[in-house]
Amino acid sequence: MRLATFMPPGGDFAVAGEILGDSVVGFSDGRTVCDVLAFGDRTPADGEPLPLTAVTLLAPIPRPGMIYGIGLNYAAHAAETGATLPQQPIVFTKSPNASTAPGGPVRCPIVVRRLDYEVELVVVIGADSKVGGFAVANDVSARDLQRREPQWTRAKGADTFCPWGPWVTTTDEIGNPEDLRITSHVNGELRQDSRTNDLIFGVDALVAFISETNTLDPGDIILTGTPSGVGMAMDPPRFLETGDVVTCEIESLGVIEHRIER
Repeated sequence: MRLATFMPPGGDFAVAGEILGDSVVGFSDGRTVCDVLAFGDRTPADGEPLPLTAVTLLAPIPRPGMIYGIGLNYAAHAAETGATLPQQPIVFTKSPNASTAPGGPVRCPIVVRRLDYEVELVVVIGADSKVGGFAVANDVSARDLQRREPQWTRAKGADTFCPWGPWVTTTDEIGNPEDLRITSHVNGELRQDSRTNDLIFGVDALVAFISETNTLDPGDIILTGTPSGVGMAMDPPRFLETGDVVTCEIESLGVIEHRIER
């Protein structure tokens, strides 16, 4: 299944549903995306089909309980930053307020001058702390704050710094999540182009590592790291500006696109 949360045309509240072709069908029983993942209920949606062009897609789980991020988890990205390969995953967290719709906008705080993009494969937790599905995210990063503050809470976790979606694709729809093409564009220019087989620590290893100390609940998400091609590693560095449009895509999982505002 492809599970989405959306605002119907003229609607006053969000609805969860299933993506079917170019349409979205709501769950008439009020189920949320998190409910489906938690209980494994694959009962098809039975609401009125609506064209995707007529609805506004929200973050699939608008406010995840926890958002975990993984630093330096692609070999080529570690190389472009001059870092040594980590011996174990580098885990940080983003505030639930960082979660925002796949269409954004991403709002750059006035104190940030070096805003960067990071396309990432998202692991969405289902029942029993196991992987329930996958999605696409931009791990928006304030490089100036990241360099001068040892903790990345502000640099990675500011409000709107985690646009993700466009929906959650359940695990049964994806053969091998560690062999998918992953790309990002800024204003139509290709910046990142890799495959998830460059991950240093794979999906199962990340889930197991975090689970050593933290219970993973249904609806928690893990951003698994970004490939090479980020703005700070370019010569000269190229950071995001107001009005820029960032497009992130992962094979079989979809596309998210959002504008930068200040």
